[in-house]
Amino acid sequence: MYGERRVVGGLESAFEHARGGDVDAWESVYLLCRPTLFSFARLRLATHEQAEDAVSETVARAIGSADRYRPGRSGVIGWLIGINRNVVREMYRAGSRTTTVAEVRDDPFDHGPRPEDEVLRQVEHRTIREAFRQLSDEEQTVLELRVIAGLDSEAVAELMGKGAGAIRMAQSRALNHVRTLVQGQL
Repeated sequence: MYGERRVVGGLESAFEHARGGDVDAWESVYLLCRPTLFSFARLRLATHEQAEDAVSETVARAIGSADRYRPGRSGVIGWLIGINRNVVREMYRAGSRTTTVAEVRDDPFDHGPRPEDEVLRQVEHRTIREAFRQLSDEEQTVLELRVIAGLDSEAVAELMGKGAGAIRMAQSRALNHVRTLVQGQL
């Protein structure tokens, strides 16, 4: 069925196999959801390592509670993002958001084409991260779910208990808010 480091089918299929007792299918679930969960966690946590820990903890919790999953519009990825969001909040409250040198350079092996380009990239990255941190929790969540996770407005509406139109409006306002914050910092 599921070979070593081989992803078969989509996330929904892999998750159903995993829930059905195929232990190897959890690897496929992890490989398929990792990019989205990592991006979600990285926006709120200070380091790459903390975001990786959040993803691992999310999947571990999913394994322990897979029997409680109920299909909905947002699917397995929405359910996993909900778990990830709780893990990130717990890490944040526990003080895992401390700024570190690792935040300045995410990948120490990425030397970039020119030093001045790297400095500009880091400044832009920090500016956007700082603007994102100034958004309300709801604005952050809407952008994370719509932009990072790629969920449609109906799926986000289901997760947040709102209407799809309200989600589209909230996304527009949040993006305008980010734009205003970034322009004020430049």
